[in-house]
Amino acid sequence: MRAAPRGALAAQAAAAVVVLLLLLVIVRLPWAGDLGVHAATVQRLRHNLLDPGNPLVDADTPSPYYSPWMLVLGCVARVGGPSVFWVLRLGALVGLGLLVTGVWRYVRTLSGRRAAPALAVLSLLFLWGTVLFNWSGFYGLNSLALTVSYPSVFALGLAFHLWAWLGRAVREDGGWGVWLGLGVLWAVILLCHQFSGVVASLGAIATVVAARPGREVWGRLGCGVVLGLVVLLVWPYYDFFALAGAWDGLESVHRPLYEDLFGRYWLVLLGVVALGVRWWRDRWDPLVLFFVLGFVVVALGGVSGDYAWGRVLPAVLIPAQVAVAVEVGEAGRRAVRVGWGCVLGVALAVGAWTQVGTVGYVVKPGDLPAAVAEKYREPWAGYQWMTRWVEYGDVVMARAGRPAAQIPAYGAYTVAPGYPDFFLPDEGRREEAVRRYFAAGVSEGERASILREYRVRWVVDTGVAGRSGVGLREVGRGPGGQVLYAVVR
Repeated sequence: MRAAPRGALAAQAAAAVVVLLLLLVIVRLPWAGDLGVHAATVQRLRHNLLDPGNPLVDADTPSPYYSPWMLVLGCVARVGGPSVFWVLRLGALVGLGLLVTGVWRYVRTLSGRRAAPALAVLSLLFLWGTVLFNWSGFYGLNSLALTVSYPSVFALGLAFHLWAWLGRAVREDGGWGVWLGLGVLWAVILLCHQFSGVVASLGAIATVVAARPGREVWGRLGCGVVLGLVVLLVWPYYDFFALAGAWDGLESVHRPLYEDLFGRYWLVLLGVVALGVRWWRDRWDPLVLFFVLGFVVVALGGVSGDYAWGRVLPAVLIPAQVAVAVEVGEAGRRAVRVGWGCVLGVALAVGAWTQVGTVGYVVKPGDLPAAVAEKYREPWAGYQWMTRWVEYGDVVMARAGRPAAQIPAYGAYTVAPGYPDFFLPDEGRREEAVRRYFAAGVSEGERASILREYRVRWVVDTGVAGRSGVGLREVGRGPGGQVLYAVVR
């Protein structure tokens, strides 16, 4: 009788330690990936809530980054006056809180075992593979540490709450207010992060179908869906439905999602076995239906070459990871439950060791044991060194890649966006202008023309662009040999 409570306490303690680690990571907020575009989005909303313009370049265009959640963070930045990065830390705290509490609530709809929610948190973070993989919307510990301030984490947290709330509404025949609220919540998730919104939608479909509700529930559900569609239609910051045409240009960006699938996810096979056991007991199991829906979507993306659908992989991973966490307590005989627990414990240990380098985000790498330090990946360096000279709204000529992805976080614009922008009509022309400016053999007259056309005030490079000294004046230096030049008119 005492073994189960001790096991539950051990799982809860381990989950608490991991959550504490993520809280400490938030304090540091490592620079990586898409942090720049989200910081830039808060910057624009901080200065103009109603018409913020493009977050990355000096152009008056809509942007899907202007979501309800980023609007809230923009309001916080306007009212409180903290730095954008502190606002993102606050957003990370809320997102992490929603994710943990959402997992807890959702798992409670599947199992009454005390250990199940904590085991689900651990499985979601560690039950991946032995090849480290980081991407927005993918919530392995290392990936989550680098993306915890992103809207994708906020949206995924809301998705777990949506599934929990929806499951209760279907079982208890929730009133009209509940179903309309669910419709609005669904729309908010889609507006905040479209790919997580697809995952949320698949999980919601599985939850409803598994419950096999009566006609009255279907009618109220339909009204909730209609209200959600209305919210998507009237959202003023961008045309949600126009995004359907944006995925056609994202194949090359998302092709890596279909690479080395076994190395990245082989530990999830344990969850697939658990799903098989659940299917044998109940052909309408919601986790099994969720997994099948996600698998079909991801497989169709891989076969058709529409690799953006790889972003829906969490719809395959989540049900498998949750299933094995639940099965530890729900399997029939005690010996079977112990067996599940031992195998899951080993798998979690393997996954934790794969991602142990995450500790380096809260402990100085030099203080880490050698074996752990080898797994640590150093985050990016920022461009705060430029803010001594570059002011909000200035246009900076910067190369594609990290410079263009990071500089807008500090309030400046770049000539070309650091990320694909479906709503920017001259995106290709801007990218070509940047390429020509930094190309070898381009005349100083053509470079000067490009700077005038885009009202460029600053150029940042590793020194190559300013060697001739024509039209540029060096004003500062940053890490990695970067040099900031003022454009001399």
